[in-house]
Amino acid sequence: MTIAIEIAGRQIGNGHPPLVIAEIGVNHNGDPELALRLLEAAADAGADAVKLQTFRSEALAMPNAPQAAYQRARARASSQLEMLRELELPTSAIGSLQARAAQQDIILFSSPFDLESVDLLASLKVPAFKIGSGDLTNLILLRAVAGHGVPVLLSTGMATISEIDLAMEDLRAHGNPSVALLQCVSVYPAAPAMINLRAMGTLRDRYNVPVGLSDHTTGLGTPVAAAALGAAIIEKHLTLDRSLPGPDHAASLDPMAFRQMVEAIHEAHEALGVGVKAPIAQESEVRMAVRRSLVLARGVAAGQPLSADDLIALRPEQGLSPLLIDAVVGRRAGRDLEMGDRLRGTDLRPPLEIPDVG
Repeated sequence: MTIAIEIAGRQIGNGHPPLVIAEIGVNHNGDPELALRLLEAAADAGADAVKLQTFRSEALAMPNAPQAAYQRARARASSQLEMLRELELPTSAIGSLQARAAQQDIILFSSPFDLESVDLLASLKVPAFKIGSGDLTNLILLRAVAGHGVPVLLSTGMATISEIDLAMEDLRAHGNPSVALLQCVSVYPAAPAMINLRAMGTLRDRYNVPVGLSDHTTGLGTPVAAAALGAAIIEKHLTLDRSLPGPDHAASLDPMAFRQMVEAIHEAHEALGVGVKAPIAQESEVRMAVRRSLVLARGVAAGQPLSADDLIALRPEQGLSPLLIDAVVGRRAGRDLEMGDRLRGTDLRPPLEIPDVG
């Protein structure tokens, strides 16, 4: 059975509500004040956690590293390094965001992209590390993160099973932190047909860890469907304005849509139930009204055997169920029965030793 992990005192895994993460990422555009506004918007929208991206630009990309098409489409910079410099959040801002998150009762953690950022976040005692899909193969970073012993959320965009195998083996060999795996498609924005939510089950079964979704679609259907499939974690980008410059705004939700998503995710989780098929207490009144009882279609004298033609099934459910018709037919009437009488077990000879309903 899939185990649960704990982040900031919260259990995450089977049987627990999904952890909904508002991915602030770089949607602050390097502005600490905008980052603070995004954090507050995430808390107001009902997110359980917010996640940043922490990096030093020169430790992340070479000067000639090209931009992906989605980055070129929305970024003002002409190179990836230049773009990253514009998006880099001052490290001094993270402490302020931590303090505000504590006031808002929301979990804050981050994705480190270099070893210095790992050490910074560890010194701030973040309750988890997130590893983005681009670093699933970066064993240098994975080993540094694993050594701190806090939970790791690992996105699997662009990854093959063999690459995930190697990443999981390395994490377990270099600190064995608690791990959750997130199904992800590294397209920004992504179409729902790309997402392959059933891969969550594959990851859950293969690695016996909580699984979830890092979602880059622009709608609500995919994350809600993930919750319905038992996702333990759902991560979604949050922006204050989808038209802002920057690579991730177009694949983000605004605060109103994010709140609608959170509410729908919780509804989907509540609707999952426990898996045991049984009537619930609230159905009892309707059951009595719409289920049927065996009723005499015509009079039958005491001692006469009952035939199928003597019986009909009518509402309400206050006598013997029609499920028992085969046990009733052939028994003798224990008394004179009138047309329209509801049949009870004590009306038969021998009596039918099944409790009447109603």
